[in-house]
Amino acid sequence: MLKRTTLLTVTLLIALAVFIIWHPWKQPSTIEPVPDNAFSKVLSEEDEGFDRVLQPRKFSFPDDYGPHPRYRTEWWYFTGNLSDFAGRKFGYELTFFRFALSPVVNAPSASAWRSSQMYMAHLALTDVASGRFYYDERFSRTGNGLAGAQSDRYQVWLYDWSASAEGTTDFPLRLRAKSGAFGIDLRLETQKAAVLQGDRGLSRKSVEPGNASYYYSFTRMPTAGTLSVSGKEFPVSGESWMDREWSTSALAEEQAGWDWFALQLSDNSELMFFQFRRKDGQPDSNSSGALFPADGAQIPLNFGDVTVNVLDSWKSPHSNISYPSRWRLSIPSKNIELEIVPLLNDQELNLLYRYWEGAVAVRGTRDNNPITGQGYVELTGY
Repeated sequence: MLKRTTLLTVTLLIALAVFIIWHPWKQPSTIEPVPDNAFSKVLSEEDEGFDRVLQPRKFSFPDDYGPHPRYRTEWWYFTGNLSDFAGRKFGYELTFFRFALSPVVNAPSASAWRSSQMYMAHLALTDVASGRFYYDERFSRTGNGLAGAQSDRYQVWLYDWSASAEGTTDFPLRLRAKSGAFGIDLRLETQKAAVLQGDRGLSRKSVEPGNASYYYSFTRMPTAGTLSVSGKEFPVSGESWMDREWSTSALAEEQAGWDWFALQLSDNSELMFFQFRRKDGQPDSNSSGALFPADGAQIPLNFGDVTVNVLDSWKSPHSNISYPSRWRLSIPSKNIELEIVPLLNDQELNLLYRYWEGAVAVRGTRDNNPITGQGYVELTGY
């Protein structure tokens, strides 16, 4: 999940959050996108006073399930592929973003509304059988408990959208969010332990010091629950993926955006790879990822290890932007060849910030044996 934040962007976010708080009847879907609103604009401009990601750290749970307010941006990212008893396929995304408006963490105040932190949340649902893609967003400051996250147990929320531990600290997690004609109510278990992406959890985005994030993932989470679509409820099951990142700066001046792949393969292995694109259209050498075999090991992947070729494209009727719509991903050293295809081409979120995030199917070979899979792809900066 990862163009440039400006003072204007932050000002727009503050004004929008205040407007929604004081005008709760205005639906987020009616908000006009900001000009040049590619999602990668929420990252990468350096802000004085915030902590920077400079060296590996020791991760501690449940503390690192919670917020890190000394860093400018942070997210809790859930995606998954589900199906009902008849095999009807769905994809979902529920994501919470935290933005620090100031590097100063507020001291206790007499006003419950005072806060330097604001949250944005995205909810999306892909209904493959109907060919429909639903999405919405919400915003709020943390004041008066309208949004926030906890460090003593896994809990993040924005109004009534939430990801909360059912136990005292962590898993299983309950995801609940509803918007008009669609919603999710899901229970996520953990099949594998958390993995630290990059260098012991430090994921570098460019060579400049501090252009990095702290990043960990739960790559395979058995999931069951209910989806609601246009007045109908579907009992579903499948698998989810969760990403957690926080940082102050992520992208370099020459980087335009990224293609991020999170894939769960049929041999019980997983693959994460993000390929940055430069403004000249070429892949960036800071692209990286990892392969997670079934035995719990972790194999780092660098720019030279992975080749991503675009096989087809799709032009959005909503934004007139052309996105890749089919890929061949090759890892020659591991004898892996994968073809990745969206379940629907139209999985573009035209929100305050625009990006494409969608469920995909995978087929290919590993050591010349057939392999299949599923996952999610995120495309930004187009």
